[in-house]
Amino acid sequence: MNIAVLGDGAWGSAIAHLLSNNNHSVTLWGPFPDYIMKMQKNHSNPRFLPDIKFPAKLKISSNLKTTVNNSEILVLGLPSQYIRKLIIDFKPFFNTNKHIIVNLAKGIENHSLKRISQIVEEILGDVKYSVLSGPSHAEEVFLKVPTAVVASSKCNETVEIVQKAFINNTFRVYSSHDPVGVELGGALKNVYAIAAGISDGMNLGDNTKAALLTRSIAEMSRLGKILGGNFETFAGLSGIGDLIVTCYSKHSRNRFVGEKLGSGKTLNEVLEELNMSVAEGVKTTKSVYQLAKKHNISTPIIDELYTILYDNKDPRKSIIDLMTRDATKEIY
Repeated sequence: MNIAVLGDGAWGSAIAHLLSNNNHSVTLWGPFPDYIMKMQKNHSNPRFLPDIKFPAKLKISSNLKTTVNNSEILVLGLPSQYIRKLIIDFKPFFNTNKHIIVNLAKGIENHSLKRISQIVEEILGDVKYSVLSGPSHAEEVFLKVPTAVVASSKCNETVEIVQKAFINNTFRVYSSHDPVGVELGGALKNVYAIAAGISDGMNLGDNTKAALLTRSIAEMSRLGKILGGNFETFAGLSGIGDLIVTCYSKHSRNRFVGEKLGSGKTLNEVLEELNMSVAEGVKTTKSVYQLAKKHNISTPIIDELYTILYDNKDPRKSIIDLMTRDATKEIY
């Protein structure tokens, strides 16, 4: 198939590499022409995935119109907060009958509090849409480490096309018909990964991190179900699976943010250290905190993380406040 990957970060680049190796005609698009010229010259992505070469047949472009017009599948690979502008920019070239959208972004838009599928529907209407999510670090997918993810769409035909396009002998793709739950699982795990990183940065040990992850799963499932996902989805690859890899991996930018916060750095200092990389969980924390309040959902971990990120609360005080809440049943 002819496939456009819109977003030249680490994950978009890894997916473009994978799809090209799956014998598709792939164009990797990026928003900054000067950097795209550098990528074209070296046929690599030195900023986000250094020392890894793209297949010779993979095309790299900064021309959005040509990239979209020449493709059947449009893969959204930019961070969540930039997706709205991207869709608005390619809307004049979008063909409802021709194009399938596959979303890779894992976040919830600030202000509107919308998932990516809701932003797509708002701007483009009823389209062929799928979300691809699961425990899948770009660095390992590039190296063909065995990986399993889930593709989800309300449309049987769409999810079958996406599953067939992406699957290979090192990248296993399961199918689902709960795109809401898959989107929420992918977004929420980034929030809890920051909390896990704080635990690491404070050297709190295995007991603390195990308890944190277990209660994060309970909170994620409760919140996700009320927001429209299926409870079972959060026990799958986009829920527990992605939560585990993001909370433990050295590759996780969200865990990195938490680790630095736990060691005493300010959020601004940590974000400066990330440079061009994006930790989706930082802004998604604000969105899910507001969603929880809007729907009157109990989310003590998210509440404390919000106050750490946006009210400069000392993480040590947050831990005390979490541990000294009224005793209760273990509720999921």
